[in-house]
This record gives sequence, C-alpha cells and structure tokens, in this order.
Amino acid sequence: MRKTDVAGAPVAYLRGMRVPVPPSVDIAIAGAFLLFTIAEAVFRTDVSSPVLHVAVAGVAMVVLAWRRSYPIGVAVWVVATNLAINPEGEFSTLLSLVLVCYTIGSETEPPRSYAGLALVALTFMGVSISEGLVPSDVAAALVFFAGPWAVGVAVRQRVAHTEEAMARADRLEREQQAQAAAAAAEERTRIARELHDIVSHSISVVTIQTQAVRRRLGPEHAKEAEDLAAVEATAREALAEMRRLFGVLRSNGETASLAPQPGLHELERLVDQVRGSGLDVELKVSGERYDLPPGVDLAAYRIVQEGLTNALRHSGAEHARVVLRYGLGQLDIVVEDDGKGLEQVRTGGHGLVGVRERVALYDGDVKIGQGPSGGVRLAARLPVRETT
Repeated sequence: MRKTDVAGAPVAYLRGMRVPVPPSVDIAIAGAFLLFTIAEAVFRTDVSSPVLHVAVAGVAMVVLAWRRSYPIGVAVWVVATNLAINPEGEFSTLLSLVLVCYTIGSETEPPRSYAGLALVALTFMGVSISEGLVPSDVAAALVFFAGPWAVGVAVRQRVAHTEEAMARADRLEREQQAQAAAAAAEERTRIARELHDIVSHSISVVTIQTQAVRRRLGPEHAKEAEDLAAVEATAREALAEMRRLFGVLRSNGETASLAPQPGLHELERLVDQVRGSGLDVELKVSGERYDLPPGVDLAAYRIVQEGLTNALRHSGAEHARVVLRYGLGQLDIVVEDDGKGLEQVRTGGHGLVGVRERVALYDGDVKIGQGPSGGVRLAARLPVRETT
C-alpha cells in the first residue's frame, strides 16, 4: 500500500499495518550501525554482556531506519539506550545521535525541532556534568549535536523554499494559461461581432436587391415573384437571427455599430494616424490589387493595425515598415519595427492573440519573431479568392 507524505513523495506501508516502510538508504544506514554494534559486542572486552548489548543497542540501531517518520520518538529511544548501556560515550550508539540530531533539524518544525535538540544535547551535558564537565564536552555538544541539527534545519528550509518557488511557478503558469485562454475567448468574441456586422450587411444587401428585382417583375412572372418573395422573407429572418446573435455577443452597454467595418482601403489613413503619433511608417504594396472578401479584408486591416499598435505602444520603436503583397490566391502581410524585440511583445497585451485567431479563421499562417533590425517581425499569409 502507498500513500503520499507531506512533501509529496510516495510513502509505502507494511501490509496490513500503519508502519511506513523506510527508504532504502535509511535501512542501509541502520544496518551499518547494527553491524558496528554487533562488532563491538563480539570484539570489545569491556562489554560485560554481549547478548544484552546487542539486544538493547541493536534494537535502537534498527529503529534508526524510521528516524524520518518518527524523529522525536527515535531520538528518545536512542538517548535512553545510550543512558542505559553507554553512559561513558564509548560505543557507536553515541555516534548515532549525530544522525538523530540532523534528522530532527531536517524533518521537524519549531518548536518540536528545538525540543528534540534540547533532549539530546541536555542529556549529554547532564551526563558530562555528573562525571565532571570539561570544556571539550561543550565543544563536542556543539560540533556533534548542534552542528548537524543546524545543517538539517538549513536543508529543510532550502527544500521548503524550493517547493514554494516551484508552487509559485506552477501557479503563475496556470494563471498565464488562464489569462491566455480568456484573451483568446475575448478576441474570438470580438472577431465574431465584427463578422456579424459584415454578414448582416451582406444579408441586408441581398434583401434589398431581391425586393427590387421582385417589384420590377410583371404579372407574367408571378411564379418568379413568389420565389423571390420567399427568398426575401428568408433573408429577413436570417437578418433577425443575426441581430439576436449580436445580443449574445455584445458587451454590457454595447450597441450595434452602424459604421461599416474597416478594410485595406483605409490602410493609408491608418498609417497616417500612426505617423501622427510619432512613429515613422513606411508602406509598400506590391502585386496587382484586387478586391478581397469582406472578412479577409477586415482581417488584413486588423493584422496591420495590431502590428503598428504594438510597435507604437509596446516596443519603443522609431521606425516601422508595412508590406502587402497581392499574390495568386494569397495575401502576404509583413509588419516589422526596430523596437525592443520579442520580450516586450510578451508583456505588451493580448492583441497578437487576436492576430493568430484571425489568421486561423481563414486557414492562414502567421509567424512572429525577430526582425532584421532587432525588433519584432509579424508575417501573416491569408489565403484569398479573387473576386470580380
């Protein structure tokens, strides 16, 4: 059976019991101390009862394997063992207290950490005082008990700081992902509102033209007039549904825009406005111009607008260059500046999220990277079908 400890590491339990299985390294350390204890019982002549020595000290050394799970309990056990069979401090059970003190510092929080250190150090000092305290006893207590305990505290604090930093980084990443998702959703809604205006306008044109044609028909075209009336009614119903859709998409207090959506025919006016704000803009158009579908026309305008807005507000650029290339079945758009580069783009807002959404809507592709002058280069390609 496995569970998770406070630090997030898996903890194994003995089958059918609540006793955790120690890590392999702790079992190995306890085993080494047990071997030292057995060797002392066998080879040292000052051990009065080898069997008793192994029975008492050996059990304490085995208990060392659980020092991480029960640091204070193990400390009490090992201290009591030293008082019982090793008051003079001549056997390896005394050295095990060094490991115990380190574990108390690394595995327990104050005030338990201070209490554990006091248990070990004061017991040692009490025995030393009863036998005649010398300065070296105080030094030994500092070096062998307080020193390892301080190292354990430092390790615990460092691990805690590391875990806190990782948790903070994870939290920041989740927040950034949530912000990016919210920004993408907001941009998609904005694009949908703009496309609503375009589609509504197109449906209105269809309705008006159908009505005009129907009224010009004479009595001999009664059937055709009836069909056109049905088309007109369907178009009006579609327009009404589009207006309901705008009601779902609009923000609080927002009303439907009566002005037509912008397109590339207003690009020079946009460039002049940006120039008036202090950014030197170069505009170059190559290829034979042709009419674009309204949605693509709007997307192309917004892409240039966002590229120039980024250069003006976020990158600190002095010069920007806009290039439009009308090709066969595609429109290439390049906006590049001599500003501070990509890092400013990442902290400059969510406008470029809208660029990606618009390009994806028309199955195009977009690349945002470093330009030849060190600034930002925004390059988008929109597939288009020439209209006649």
